[in-house]
Amino acid sequence: MARIDYFHEPDAPAANSVVPAVVALVQNPAGQVLMIRRSDNGRWALPGGGHDLGESISETVVREVREETGVEVEVVGLTGIYTDPGHVMRYDDGEVRQQFSLCFRAHPTGGELRTSAETPLVRWVDPPELPELDIHPTMRLRIDHALDRTRTGPYIG
Repeated sequence: MARIDYFHEPDAPAANSVVPAVVALVQNPAGQVLMIRRSDNGRWALPGGGHDLGESISETVVREVREETGVEVEVVGLTGIYTDPGHVMRYDDGEVRQQFSLCFRAHPTGGELRTSAETPLVRWVDPPELPELDIHPTMRLRIDHALDRTRTGPYIG
């Protein structure tokens, strides 16, 4: 399903849903970040997705990372809560979703890199290479907050 992100754009459609979602900054022992290329908008992002009924939010993180990348993870902390009403995503089925995303840090515990229908490319990226990738500004903000070891608590905004 195609997706268009609107970020503080005056012609953005009005939101008609809110779905809690997660992303995870996963770093391997070499310090590389697990990144996916999304099939819905072609941009690079942290792995993640929508929260399902019947699971804890940390179970959502583990499930989404495994589904999108093949990597098993352990959640180690929350780095931010992102609820900017000026960021909406329009899907081709008519849904216009207001951003509601929780960003977590996680460590890999197993599995092997693989792609999925949602993620045609999956790779480990050295942090200095991240600016070379096409990453939406709100995803870049999550990555920057998660990599910032000087933060004393999660970003809330």
